[in-house]
Order: sequence, then structure tokens, then C-alpha cells
Amino acid sequence: MKFDFTKEMCAEILHGNTKVDEWYEALCEMLPKYEIDTVDRAAGFLAQCAHESLNFRVLEENLNYSAKALDAVFGKYFARGGRDANEYARQPEKIANVTYANRIGNGDTESGDGWRFRGRGVIQLTGRANYADFGKTINMTAEEVIPYVSTIKGALESACWYWDTRKINAMADEQDIVGMSKKVNGGTIGLEDRKKHYKHFLDVLGGNFDPSKTPAPVVGILRKGAKGQAVADMQEKLGIAADGDFGPGTEKAVMEWQAKNGLVADGIVGPKTLAKLME
Repeated sequence: MKFDFTKEMCAEILHGNTKVDEWYEALCEMLPKYEIDTVDRAAGFLAQCAHESLNFRVLEENLNYSAKALDAVFGKYFARGGRDANEYARQPEKIANVTYANRIGNGDTESGDGWRFRGRGVIQLTGRANYADFGKTINMTAEEVIPYVSTIKGALESACWYWDTRKINAMADEQDIVGMSKKVNGGTIGLEDRKKHYKHFLDVLGGNFDPSKTPAPVVGILRKGAKGQAVADMQEKLGIAADGDFGPGTEKAVMEWQAKNGLVADGIVGPKTLAKLME
């Protein structure tokens, strides 16, 4: 490491985690291996990981969804896909085999790949293709990676690999918390929590935060019919199901929110609505 990283620092960053000693040992080994070895890089990486894993405590994807949640979160495969969510509710293996079938290198529903290669690790490694790609760098098959990423060391190394392959160190060097978040999450969901962790971890590690380096997320006008991550980010701010689909329900929620906040209740998320919503 290019800075003094102590166990006391690790304990402060992993506050409340019962396995600080194991994490500290793994961090000291893995961060330098992937050149996450400066204060800015380590703070950025640890902040993203802390958000994604509930402070390094959740290392496996939770797929224990209710029927209502399945229709809201995975509507493409259930409500809109012709499947009765009630037949899958609270059955993680069945849910995984449907939602992850025939993508990310997985086979069909019957192959069981969805469940076998479900999200694991600090930044959850998901899908046979990703398990295989990571495995090639450490001389393991996709199947051999499964038990490895279920360990603290493997859970951490898979996250370091993900960080490295997406060249996020460069963004960390610029303290671009928005860019780091987008690379890890695909959008800016949870940005405020990520920022909170980042500033705190920089302070713990002896760094300084320069807010001028952090650009604001850019989002265009959103209206009914829009789809994508920007819609999901907006839905999260509204406190509704963040499925990324701006349908009638989202339009109604926007109109109600606009009316309560002194804005024209037109159901369109333009600059004024967006600025107020992001406060």
C-alpha cells in the first residue's frame, strides 16, 4: 500500500462488522494486487463496496421476493412475461433460474445456472460468463469460483477484479464519485449513501474530499413511455418501485409529488421537477 493502512482504520470503516481481522488481512493482500493502493482509490473502492454489501456483511444475493415484489422488480419475467408470481414467491432458487436464464452466459431455466451463478461477493459477481472471466485470471473454472467467492478473500478479490476490469481506479484518482457509482451500479441509485461512505472513509484514511471534482448526474426530460436507469433513479427518489419503466403508475406518482411540492402537476420530470426531487 502507498499509505499507512492500519487495523484501527479498517475497524472504523467496517464499523459493526464482526470479522474485522479477516477483512483486514484480505484487504492488505488484495488491494495492492489490483493497485487499489492510494487513499483516493481505497476510499472509493471501500465506499462502493460498503454500500453494495451493507458494510461487508451481505455477500450473497437475496432472492427471497414476495409475489408483489416480483411483479414490481422483475415484471418482464412475471407480470409482463405471463408468469404467475405467486407460484415463485419466496422460492429463491426458482426465481433465480427464471430471471437469469439465457443471459450472462447462463443456460435456460432448466439448466439451473441462474441459481448456481447467482450474485456473490462484495460487488456481486453474477452469471456464468462473469464467473468464468474472473476464474481465468486466477486459474479456476467457473464452477471452482463458486466456493471461492463465498469466502471473505474470494468475495473481496472478485470485487477488486470487477473494479480493475472497468478501470475505475482512474475515476477514483479524480474523486469522481458519480462516475464510480455508475460503473459499479449502472446508474446513481444510492448515490447519497455512497457519497456519505466516501467522505467518511477518506477522512479515516487521511485523505481530503474536493467537492469540485464530483459532477452532478445529467438526466434529460423524463415522461410516460421512457425507460432506463434514469427512470429507475427518479422512481427511487419518489419512493416507488424502481423498475425503470415510466408507466401510468409512475406518472401518477410524479403528479402527486409535484402537487405536494408546489410544481405544475403535469407528470413530466423536467429540469425544475428534477432539481427539486434531487434536493
